Amino acid sequence: MKFIVSSSYLLKQLQVLGSVINSSNTLPILDNFLFELDNSELTVSASDLETTMSATLSIDSKSKGSVAVPAKLLLEILKTFPEQPLTFTVEDNNTVEISSNSGKYALAYAAGEEFPKAVNLEEPSVTLVPADVLATAVSKTIFAAGNDDLRPVMSGVFFQFSPEGLTFVATDAHKLVKYARADVKASQVADFIMPKKPLNILKGILGSSDAEVKIEYNDSNATFSFDNYILMCRLIDGKYPNYEAVIPKENPNKLMIDRSLFLSSVRRVAIFSNKTTHQIRLKIAGAELNVSAEDIDYSNKAEERLTCDYQGDDLQIGFNSRFLIEMLTNLQSDMIMLEMSLPNRAGILTPVDGLEEGETVTMLVMPVMLNS
Repeated sequence: MKFIVSSSYLLKQLQVLGSVINSSNTLPILDNFLFELDNSELTVSASDLETTMSATLSIDSKSKGSVAVPAKLLLEILKTFPEQPLTFTVEDNNTVEISSNSGKYALAYAAGEEFPKAVNLEEPSVTLVPADVLATAVSKTIFAAGNDDLRPVMSGVFFQFSPEGLTFVATDAHKLVKYARADVKASQVADFIMPKKPLNILKGILGSSDAEVKIEYNDSNATFSFDNYILMCRLIDGKYPNYEAVIPKENPNKLMIDRSLFLSSVRRVAIFSNKTTHQIRLKIAGAELNVSAEDIDYSNKAEERLTCDYQGDDLQIGFNSRFLIEMLTNLQSDMIMLEMSLPNRAGILTPVDGLEEGETVTMLVMPVMLNS
């Protein structure tokens, strides 16, 4: 088995696949990349049993075969090469020899048959989503997903497909983000919960792609195919909470304000907030928004006044500044709307401008009780 490949082309593909590999694996074979050669097509795969990703590369070869090569070692050596063709030769003494312009390097390999096989989806449902839409949906929601192992359903992003459009939701019970597209539709109704790790990998590579992503899914697994990549992952098992029920429908108090102005004010004031609650207070009356925080233990306090466009009753409400900062940072618009009803009901953040046709973003943040 022998093939020739460009060093930088191979490195670029392997760095993407390398993000699948865990730092500590239960099975030693998972520390390897699986190379499967079929004449001029080389398929490289990486897996952690939950997520498997493969890339197909065009190379120069006339042979067939499969070997598992140590991932860390291969990535380290590839990073040091300037752009040049590399020749990989599988020798009889259980080593793969890499020949470059300046030298030869031998790595021990394992038999390709030992590598776990990817699951085959039988009669999956299929939906096509433009790569940029999926990338935006993931980056807009993933930060709001939880990290609680006791509630695994909340540690992923909920995908809801229907002929009306696509909806992506993430929540950790303190904050919730719902991203919807009415301009991309699925042929049938379906929903599933995607784990964070494969989504972070997708987010990293989808941004630079203008392809259509083919999403295939059944009850337990989903596959994303685009360009020369196929990412397959096991879905989170369980029923997603009824998120529509927690989004308050009647919100008479509406505050419209410049996003970057509000964000920098919250960032500054939050420095003076209590280090455990991160609580900041919003006091709104007329066209004035008063942002304040106090850490009584250390006698630290801060207060800022901003002008805003407000319709509603005078209101005081407390929020966790970290959640507010995360949400405001994630929104891209110039102006945002914060809708509230009562000091103990969730506030709803939405962008006023900067959205594409058919795109809606709704962010919900739970209040923190104020000490009078």
